[in-house]
Amino acid sequence: MQMFRKLRDQRGAAGTIIMTVVLVILAGVLVVSLFVARKFALINTVELDMDNVKTSAEVNTSEVLGETAQGDVAEAEEQTAEADVSSPYSGIQMIALVGVDTREANDAMNSDTMIIACINHDEKTIKLASIYRDTYLNVGENQYGITYDKANAAYNYGGPEEMLTMMNLNLDLNITQFATVDFGCLTKTIDLLGGLDIDLTREEIIHLNNYNVETSEAAGVEYEEVELPPETELDGAKTMTFHLNGSQSVSYARIRYTTGNDFRRAARQRLVIEKIMEKAKTAGLGTINSVLDTVLPNVTTNLTSSEIIDMAQYVLNYSITDQTGFPFDHVEGVEVDGLDCVLPVTLKTNVIQLHLFFQPGVNYTPSATVEEYSEYITMVSGYGEEDIPQESESGEIPTWTQELQDQQDAADAANGTDSSVSADDSYSDESYYDESYYDENYYDDGSYSEESYYEEESY
Repeated sequence: MQMFRKLRDQRGAAGTIIMTVVLVILAGVLVVSLFVARKFALINTVELDMDNVKTSAEVNTSEVLGETAQGDVAEAEEQTAEADVSSPYSGIQMIALVGVDTREANDAMNSDTMIIACINHDEKTIKLASIYRDTYLNVGENQYGITYDKANAAYNYGGPEEMLTMMNLNLDLNITQFATVDFGCLTKTIDLLGGLDIDLTREEIIHLNNYNVETSEAAGVEYEEVELPPETELDGAKTMTFHLNGSQSVSYARIRYTTGNDFRRAARQRLVIEKIMEKAKTAGLGTINSVLDTVLPNVTTNLTSSEIIDMAQYVLNYSITDQTGFPFDHVEGVEVDGLDCVLPVTLKTNVIQLHLFFQPGVNYTPSATVEEYSEYITMVSGYGEEDIPQESESGEIPTWTQELQDQQDAADAANGTDSSVSADDSYSDESYYDESYYDENYYDDGSYSEESYYEEESY
């Protein structure tokens, strides 16, 4: 009896311990849930009028980026069966990521950074495609009756609904989710993550330092110059890895005065996003907490907090596998309707390439809407399929290693040439910093206006 009582007491103690552990776990889950809920309450959540977010009719009824036609049900079911059952997500999800400068507290503003994130939940991959902000597209009718304009004007015309409509109708997509971020918060975010390692050319260092005068002042941080190595160490052809702080990284993403101009600027922005994501994956909880406090109040989205929390635990483990810019084939410096714009040549053929970029091998046929828009752009510009350029500026970021430099030096010696500096070597003298670019009020067209400088050179 005494042994039985002792055994019962032991069982009672074990039960008490187990119950205590369960209660502690439940309490921990509750604390974590409350903590996460409180954090994501910092996000500015908006509800869009989906009646104002339009898509072409064909997108909603045919196989386009995750939308499956009736004839492909069996194939879709097979793909779903092969997907990772540990994740509730499958197929393709698209989110529009938008960078704006909101310091003027003005709802009517251009979206100077527009990136479509294509999330493949089955393959656990992410692809990024920038829409070049000066691309001539149908952006919806404004108060003056203008329908075709630069792509970044859509946000100004009608906010996120008009921007999503612009993407959907011009590109045959069905995007209904967006997130707008004030890039002004990136400086502190990158500093919290410990900075970023980025390969820079000599030209980029000079422009980065120029931009950083204003960027660091706007962020309220001390200006820190990236030291320019002697030309014997870093000439116009090579790149060298530098560890950049927050304002330096943001300044790098703003550069548009190099070879590749705005196309490379878009590529730099995508690279910075990729680098931030890499650092966030390995950051500690304390760092993540600080980053959330910095970023979330600067985010506006129609995703709910629960959707973000639920999706983030899976997507943070995905890899960015590819990135590009749209349009692929284009001409720049062409004036259409009085606009100096980036002209897709043609819209139809570029949209086909975009769908193949997102989903190689996809069975995609342009909608009647894309056909109509493409024909109009060809009519007003005079550029048709016969004018598709053999090569267009892609903005691809160059990487020039010492090994490649040695090969180039050997070729120069054999040919009696000198390619130690860029064809445009005006930047390679440090006097370029003082003379040709930076003045507090310097502007693209040579005019000087402090307000217009800031608005034009948004993050």
